[in-house]
Amino acid sequence: MKSLRIQSALGLLFRPCTANPIIASSLKAQTRWAHSNKSTQPPTIPATTPFVPDVETFLTLIGRDLKQHASKFPTWDALFTLTTDQLRELGLEPPRSRKYLLRWRQRFREGRFGIGGDLKYVENGAASLKVLETEKNPILTLRHVVNLPAGKRVEDLPREELARPRGFKVKGVRTIVGPYALPTEGGGATIKVTEGMWEDKRGHKVDGGERRQAEVRFKRRVAERKALREKQH
Repeated sequence: MKSLRIQSALGLLFRPCTANPIIASSLKAQTRWAHSNKSTQPPTIPATTPFVPDVETFLTLIGRDLKQHASKFPTWDALFTLTTDQLRELGLEPPRSRKYLLRWRQRFREGRFGIGGDLKYVENGAASLKVLETEKNPILTLRHVVNLPAGKRVEDLPREELARPRGFKVKGVRTIVGPYALPTEGGGATIKVTEGMWEDKRGHKVDGGERRQAEVRFKRRVAERKALREKQH
């Protein structure tokens, strides 16, 4: 009997709340309110960065010819607040371009930049990179790539003011290597805003892509067999 009472109590404890119409109605109302409240929250507008100071630069970096649409965004805020329907009304086509832009907007909000996105000192779309040497002991010298204002030397700034960008390293003694790093006279390198630097390259479709691939290959095999029969006769 004790076991039956325990099972009965557990059944009441775990019984779905929807059995009570008042509770069920309350839960539905709370769910609708939560969903509505979430959907009405304004989108986060990230701050610009030294390497990405405006709309045109952002669209230039992510590539896929989106730079041509720069005039459709009057402000930085507009770039990060327009919905996909509004983008369509502005003439941003095809749909995959809108999806691509929305995806990169979210990445930028999250601070997931492409190469050069973490540069601290940028002038007219270009940043200066130099080699910082740190002597650990008489036989070991560490070398790091740092970003500093144009025309400055590593010795001119306190070490805490030097920025260490990701994606670059020192090869040999003074050579800086990394994506889009252009060597400069006297050592160091320069990185400039270039169209498509952050672009996600689209894959090459083979035999018409996934949707038509089976059909295209089937027709090819039929044609090959037909050609083989005609050759044998």
